[in-house]
Amino acid sequence: MRRFFFSIAVISVVVAVGACSSPEAKQRQLEQRQEEKDSIALQYDPADADKEVDAFMQKLHQKSAFNGNVLIAKKGKIIYQNSFGWADYLLKDSLKITSKFELASVSKPLTALGILKLVENGTLKLDQTVNDFFPDFPYPGITLQMLLTHRSGLPNYIYFAEGVWKDKKKGMSNMDAMDLLIQHKPARYGVPNGRFHYNNSNFMVLASVIEKATGKDFGVYMKETVFDPAGMKNTAVLSKAVYEKIPTDVVGHDKVWRRSVVQNYLDGPVGDKGIYSTVQDLFLLDIALKEGRIVSKAMLDSAYVPRNDAKKSLFSYGYGWRTFSPKEAQIVYHTGWWHGFRNLYVRDLTDDITIVLLSNMANGSLVKLDDLYKILKMPILRQNAYNANGDFVVN
Repeated sequence: MRRFFFSIAVISVVVAVGACSSPEAKQRQLEQRQEEKDSIALQYDPADADKEVDAFMQKLHQKSAFNGNVLIAKKGKIIYQNSFGWADYLLKDSLKITSKFELASVSKPLTALGILKLVENGTLKLDQTVNDFFPDFPYPGITLQMLLTHRSGLPNYIYFAEGVWKDKKKGMSNMDAMDLLIQHKPARYGVPNGRFHYNNSNFMVLASVIEKATGKDFGVYMKETVFDPAGMKNTAVLSKAVYEKIPTDVVGHDKVWRRSVVQNYLDGPVGDKGIYSTVQDLFLLDIALKEGRIVSKAMLDSAYVPRNDAKKSLFSYGYGWRTFSPKEAQIVYHTGWWHGFRNLYVRDLTDDITIVLLSNMANGSLVKLDDLYKILKMPILRQNAYNANGDFVVN
């Protein structure tokens, strides 16, 4: 009898050890460790706030009407975060640091990551054309690389849809937008790979290609491939084609408080916009990218290469990232502006500085940041701030 119980005990231990060493168990252990690291990275005591940054942000809020959330980090540590103003002026409800904002065009770098992941695992190739996935697409010769760099010459579906989308109360899906382009064939802006022309169609089409290539909804794919590996628990793709009212408490406002921006059918297509997130989640994405948890360093480096003629030799565009290459520095960033939201996501790759500004009032407060860059001792990120030689010009 003792031998019997001893054998059972040994078997139980072996089974338990086997369970702990299973691939699923190991993966869960890795996830738990990463969650602990993310939690530590997000620790922040307002008493330790950078006083110069706080003074700047308080002034920006009071003088320039900045309304939104901010997070600034150096060397992987948050040195300042705060919320200013209302989520919805009519309700007078204050923003929280976990409030989800429509990222607008800050969605584009995330969509690019989704594409590059598929390139890295061999599912896609950058020289594949849209016609490989949509045979009836009426603009031949447009590659994924051209879409990523805004060199496709495609017409902008946002301007074209107004005249042909009949039910303005119904959210348009990506496939609806693709069908409209296929059916009506609006004139293209230029020849494929002819020149840089920033255009929302490029990233709407990329999201559509992701759905065709994977057989998954874009939001599901992005959650599995980008958001979850980066620890972005408060980030999601939200489309008016799925929700009658997009489930977010943060309402966009157009310059003055008394006018909020109502969601409409153009809040349906995603990829070019439509990702909702928080300042903290975008900080976690920055960490995940530096650690190679989304795509490899080599793939990421390729995304940062300027692939268009630089304005005044400083500003260009890579794969989903705007690039800024002042002397002895490398900065990638993206701006966003859509339906009352205005955002800025900056990653100084040289000095490891992260700036996330998410605003739900589309005024000019985010173009008045020179003093913030000076406080952070980084190059001033502003168009028209440099001459043709790359020298800073006060204006």
